[in-house]
Parts: sequence; C-alpha cells; structure tokens
Amino acid sequence: MLFRILRAAAVPAVLLAVAGPARAQGSLNLYCSVQVEWCQAAANSFGRETGIRVAVSQKGSGEVLAQIRAEAQNPRGDLWYGGTGDPHLQAAEENLSAEYRPAALDQLHDWAQKQARDSRYRTVGIYAGALGMAFNPELLARRNIAAPACWRDLLDARFRNEIQMANPQSSGTAYVMIATIVQIMGEDPAFEYLKALHRNINAYPRSGTGPIKSVARGETAVSVSFVHDAVTERLGGFPVSSALPCEGTGYEVGSMSIIRGARNLRNAQRFYDWALTPAAQQLGAETKQFQTPSNRTTPVPPEAPQMSQIRLIDYDFAKYGASAERRRLIERWDREVNALPR
Repeated sequence: MLFRILRAAAVPAVLLAVAGPARAQGSLNLYCSVQVEWCQAAANSFGRETGIRVAVSQKGSGEVLAQIRAEAQNPRGDLWYGGTGDPHLQAAEENLSAEYRPAALDQLHDWAQKQARDSRYRTVGIYAGALGMAFNPELLARRNIAAPACWRDLLDARFRNEIQMANPQSSGTAYVMIATIVQIMGEDPAFEYLKALHRNINAYPRSGTGPIKSVARGETAVSVSFVHDAVTERLGGFPVSSALPCEGTGYEVGSMSIIRGARNLRNAQRFYDWALTPAAQQLGAETKQFQTPSNRTTPVPPEAPQMSQIRLIDYDFAKYGASAERRRLIERWDREVNALPR
C-alpha cells in the first residue's frame, strides 16, 4: 500500500551564476514555484539581459510560504516567482511581501490586475490555469474503466485506489481543489464529497505536479491536476489526457511577489518588471509549460488550454486566499478527511 503522503525528493537550491552582456550587476535570490526548467530558463534569460547573478531555490508554493514566514525577521529571498496565487495573497495579508506597482500593469488581463488590487499591489498575476482531471487512457483501457467527466464521477467505485490528489498542507494545487469544491457545493456537502473521494485516493503527494507525473508513469489512473500540466506530459510523449469537470471548475492565478525586507530590492523590482513582458512570459511555453500568460500581448500557443472556452466558476480569491480561511479549510480537511482510513 502506498503511504498516505509520498515524500518527494527535495529539489536543492540551484545557483545560477549568469554572465550578462555587461559586467555583473549584483545578485538576486529567487524562490521559484513553477517547474524547475521554467525557473532555470527565467534565471538564465534575466541574467543574460542584466548581468545579475540569480540563485534559484525551487519549491512548491505552500513550502515557500512557510519558508518566508520562518525567515520574516531575516529574509534570505528577494522575490517569489510563480505558484498558485492564494499563498501569495496570504503573504500580502501577513505583511510578508512588499508593495510594488509595475510599469506594465495596464497591459495585463483583468484577472492579473485584480490580483494586484486585492493584495494592495503586493503581488501580481503572471499566468492562469484551470483545474481539472488528468488520466492515463492506456491504463484505463486495460482495466476497462471509463474516464471521468465530472467531479462526481471521481466518487464511483470504479476508481477505488485509482486516484491521486496532492496534499493541501503543502500544495497550492490541492487547496484550489478544496476551495473549488466548497464554492460549487457549499462547505458541508463539499467535505462529505471529500470524505467519499478519500476512499478512492491511493496517495497524497506533497507536490501539486506529483499526481499527474504518477499518471504519466502509469502508477495511478487519475489525478486532480491543472489541465495545462496534462498538456506538458502529453507533449513529453506520455499517455495522458484530461477532462474539465462538467459542473465547472476553479482556476489559479499564478503570482509573483517581492519579499518584504529583500536585501536586493532594486534587482527584485527589475525582475518583477521583466517577468511581465511578453518575451519573458513566452519562456513558459518554451519550457513546455502551458498556462495562460497574464500580459495580453503574449502569444498563447495552440496547445494551451483556452481559458475563454472553459466553464470557470466565479472563484472568490479574496475570501479563499485569506490566511484564516485557508488555514481553517486545510485544518478541517486534515481533521475530517486525511485522518480517515482507506
């Protein structure tokens, strides 16, 4: 039997000493919550353009938030790049991030600008992505199991021990799933749903991308994942498909924040402005990550899920991004769901 929580191997901090076109212009300590390939591409590109040395530490958004809290009296990071927006909103609420109004703000999609306004300009949206279900069609075919089409399908007995969802204590992806179900069903019915779903879960990996990688490797049949991650795995040659739930779904606004007390503040502001340009935002697709970029003029590749064609719920980021609400829902999940036997 798989452990309830799979311990993913820690990704060490990666120091990228990048030589720019001119002599080095100082350094930047970047906490990065997108895929490591994207983190490295961003650091390399920014370093080449500016001569700034970039040290990258790649971790999930929940882990970065915990680290920033722990380091609040002596910040080691300068800027937090990527990851689901709810933890960024919490950092803003807890005065862990610094106000900054980027020059390109009016070039961004409304959802990205709203993220900035809601946080009092302490974070900003850099991409968006819809939550859905990924599955391995080859594995389902061998087991004669029909693919899921709706959230309610995941409760069916045919998916007993066939599903993975990340652990919301460490994963922003999993918290978006809980907040989505709560907004679709109401809180108490949502937790009854999550308890029933628990019977079909075989593992709660720490990372939000852990479940879909297990789907790609044939270790589990179904995952709760962002649908753009299914595109990445499929283009990587793995048998992965996805479905958008018939009831509607929530979404993330991946965000970026300058850490309050940053030692390299000017370089952090410079990266912040750079990261909102179309050239910088195209690095996501170039590294096979297919979220929707926040700058309206950034080209969206045809492989990417088209947000305008997805049935999205009216996700209440102000409420569900608040620290107290997030903590309360995660604690309720741990107490009422994660503690149950399977």
